[in-house]
Amino acid sequence: MALRIAIDVNRYVDFARGIDEAVACVRRAGQIYLPFVVFAELRAGFRAGRRANANEAVLSRFLQSDRVAVLLPDEQTTHVYAEVFTQLRAAGTPIPTNDLWIAALVIQHDLVLFSRDCHFDVLPQIARI
Repeated sequence: MALRIAIDVNRYVDFARGIDEAVACVRRAGQIYLPFVVFAELRAGFRAGRRANANEAVLSRFLQSDRVAVLLPDEQTTHVYAEVFTQLRAAGTPIPTNDLWIAALVIQHDLVLFSRDCHFDVLPQIARI
């Protein structure tokens, strides 16, 4: 079965910068999902930077791949979000809201998360690269 990953902002940036580990993982993946919140964070970062047009062009090429899709939430995502929120609250280990959305989408769609953020470590139900 082909590797299906959700890519976080930090790993997308690594990939766009040509970091070998990130490039190899993206090349190995059969399907790459860009959670909507990652898409928004990237766009916000581009606008705040000096290379907005160049970064948008790279992102546009990335999104044109048949292996890449933007992952949007639906009603089921809100249920998974609520479950994860409750789990984290009970454990006293909250994570940022945007990352909670990423976690919910990853769990809902049974994806492997490609991220360097260590706060996802508190979610054992998420497979990580």
